[in-house]
Amino acid sequence: MKIIRAKNAGFCFGVDKAVNTAFNFNIDAIKGNLYTIGELIHNRQVIEALDKKGIKVLSSFDELKEDDYVIIRAHGIGKKVYEELSQKGVKILDATCPYVKRIHRIVEKKHDEGYNIVIVGDPRHPEVLGINGWCDESALIISDESEIKKLEYRDKKIAVVAQTTFKGKKYDDICELLKKKFAIVIKFDTICSATVQRQTEADELSRKVDAMIVIGGRNSSNTQKLYQICKENCSNTYLIENKDELPPLDKNIKTIGITAGASTPETVIKEVISYMQDIKNVHENETNEIDFNKALEETLTELRTNEIVKGKIIGYNVNDVFVDLSYKADGIIPMEEFLDDPEFDPEKELIPGKEIEALVVKINDGDGNVLLSKRRVDSIRGYEIAEEAFKTNTPLEVVIKEIVKGGAVADFKGLRIFIPASQISDRFVKDLTPYKGKKVRILLMELAGRRRIVGSCRALIEKEKAAKEEEFWNNVEIGKEYTGTVKNLTKFGAFIDLGGVDGLIHLTELSWKKISNPSEVLKVGDIVTVRVIDFDKEAKRVSLGYRKAEDNPWYKIEERYQAGDVVTGTVLRMVPFGAFVELEEGVEGLVHISQISNVRLNKPEEVLTEGQKEEMKILEINPELKKITLSIKEVNPIDPVREEEVKDENQEDVPAEHSEEMTTTIGDLINEKNI
Repeated sequence: MKIIRAKNAGFCFGVDKAVNTAFNFNIDAIKGNLYTIGELIHNRQVIEALDKKGIKVLSSFDELKEDDYVIIRAHGIGKKVYEELSQKGVKILDATCPYVKRIHRIVEKKHDEGYNIVIVGDPRHPEVLGINGWCDESALIISDESEIKKLEYRDKKIAVVAQTTFKGKKYDDICELLKKKFAIVIKFDTICSATVQRQTEADELSRKVDAMIVIGGRNSSNTQKLYQICKENCSNTYLIENKDELPPLDKNIKTIGITAGASTPETVIKEVISYMQDIKNVHENETNEIDFNKALEETLTELRTNEIVKGKIIGYNVNDVFVDLSYKADGIIPMEEFLDDPEFDPEKELIPGKEIEALVVKINDGDGNVLLSKRRVDSIRGYEIAEEAFKTNTPLEVVIKEIVKGGAVADFKGLRIFIPASQISDRFVKDLTPYKGKKVRILLMELAGRRRIVGSCRALIEKEKAAKEEEFWNNVEIGKEYTGTVKNLTKFGAFIDLGGVDGLIHLTELSWKKISNPSEVLKVGDIVTVRVIDFDKEAKRVSLGYRKAEDNPWYKIEERYQAGDVVTGTVLRMVPFGAFVELEEGVEGLVHISQISNVRLNKPEEVLTEGQKEEMKILEINPELKKITLSIKEVNPIDPVREEEVKDENQEDVPAEHSEEMTTTIGDLINEKNI
């Protein structure tokens, strides 16, 4: 058995630079931490080694501190990410591949010149995301010829670049199609020369060997492309990540080709080759021949159409999810089958190595892959779950897909469940439109096969309310606090939903200040913390308090005011026995009529008016009775000015000789007027 290794297998220049930057860095010499933005390369062994060295993958920019260092991997990043890192004040170790850097410069320049940017590549790949960041993320991203056919002709000029690991021939074909859709097309050859050499060598080598081994991470874009190229030429092509995944080898296999992705370390390649050499030596000493294909088949799973199988996710792109079935071909699930769930996040759900269940639709989809369906398995499993839920009266979470006459149609793992309008809520709902696209919890009321399944939100709401109500009445006590929602406002108070039970905050319990309407304090929908001040289990009534002791203006009043203090007060209102004075909002005191002036007053209005500010002395303070006695007289008494005093002040002394004359004159005046 002859083993032929491709010359350009393993680390490319850019990846080698990034890995050396990380491993040669003296992490003990810095105060902060060393992070990489995303996984440095698509290789588990390297990532684990970096982790042991103390180099972590950055999960959030919020983690960064001023003394930290950040390695930018070969894929590169967008312009705004550089700016954000600069604002954080961290040190940047830029290991971006020179070929990728060149694309960044091209995109930035052409975007500034008014060109629309087109990127040919995987829209989810970090390299493509980084490139798009140099044209304000305005690029049109194309991954397949079929996407161009949907485009309308546009009278615009475009600059086209490709992901460095994209297949050269496919890039050429896409650019030719773009010329028919845009007025001016400028194409830049941005595919990495090392990638071209690697793919060319893999293509040539796979045509002249009996078996082909491709070494690399299953989530690596360039490794997947190498596998696809080799598979087209050699049916006995296998993708492995390390020596432990090597299939059984037969000595009848005369030649085996070896190539590796750009993220595959040299040590891994050598381990695989060494392991294969050992197997070769064993075979040469064996007298019995082993059928390579037969031995391989024994380790693989047999598949049948309409069979439910389990596999492990390898990776995904825009159109498909790739699954390892331990079969001679990989499985493919259309991406659209995952998009029914509005909260579906491929980065969280489609994790490489995660087990997934699917139904075999076709053993060969025409391209040598096994066509699978997750949606059909979900429907089968969904019905099994629905049957069990119906029997046990267990709630189900469903998504409302349609609003139809008389109600709504919800989806549960491919099952259609009808929810009558009267069962959508525990109260009347006129317009069901807002429920479309929402997740709701239901109880199944009827299950007559797949064609008739009826659910009810109302039954579950009422059931849960009853349980909460029972729990509330079993545990309620005066003084206990609850968090509730303002349900309704009336003139006399606010009704609060405590979860199964409604309580009332009376108007007087809403504020320490005098208010005329609850809307001055609360609005419907507010989340409030209340305490029970009284309840009646038989009448199902709960009285609640909302205002807090510390908000009471009389709270710890003795710490602010003491007998003997001189304060300034504002006259609020007057009564026959004195005047009520405001010291601060919500705190009033009384100045008795005897404590206003040094002379006896008939009423306080003789010397005071509402709104008048005066200094006064605190005679007595009683916090429990909320009573403060004040005296103006002891600070600055206000004496009234009498009418007779005014006359006396204005009347001049009259000489004696004129007094009689004046009397006569007045008498004559009275007679003249006939008074």
